[in-house]
Amino acid sequence: MTDTPDTPTEKRAAEAAAIRRRWITLGEMLALLAVSISGLTLYLNWSNKQDERAEKALESRQASVRAAKLVLNARAEDGKRLVLTPAATDQVVQGQTFLFPAALGIAPISTTGEARIEARWFDNALKRARDKAKLPDNSVGDEQLPVFITTRFVVNGETREDRAIYDIGYGISGRWLSGHDVALRGLSLVTRETGKSPAAQVDARWAAVITARN
Repeated sequence: MTDTPDTPTEKRAAEAAAIRRRWITLGEMLALLAVSISGLTLYLNWSNKQDERAEKALESRQASVRAAKLVLNARAEDGKRLVLTPAATDQVVQGQTFLFPAALGIAPISTTGEARIEARWFDNALKRARDKAKLPDNSVGDEQLPVFITTRFVVNGETREDRAIYDIGYGISGRWLSGHDVALRGLSLVTRETGKSPAAQVDARWAAVITARN
């Protein structure tokens, strides 16, 4: 059996106690809500930091992949030399090895430091190979000489190696009696190493060039 207040004073005291209980309950709810909001804020901050770290890690991996890929630009000097520079300014070439088609009959050529291609390395051999393949005496457009280039370069303090087939763009002109001149035009990336023999890749590319010209 529940006792009920009989006097006005007792009623007011009971009502005051009930109000205090409601305020305590409301206070507890507000405290719980504050804790929940604080916890949610901490979680969101942690989640954002995780996302930022993941984005930075992805950017770092992408930058590393870009740094590992070398693309060479060429500037022709008087048709006798191509000065080679990486397309990315943070890459520094240390040395290169050039493998030409077997049809030219010349050994691989290596350079140290100064990245370049010189016409004198192969011009006479190229003339003989073109004559044997019955290619025209004079160029109508730019001719193509495939070459497999191994480039050792430094980027971000790390030494890397790039292996790819390029086409040397050149022109040839002259007559049989007066001789022919080979003028270097530029360099174009064909493909990166596919795991096959570099010599076989270059020879296949040379055969394709001859077929296209005949």
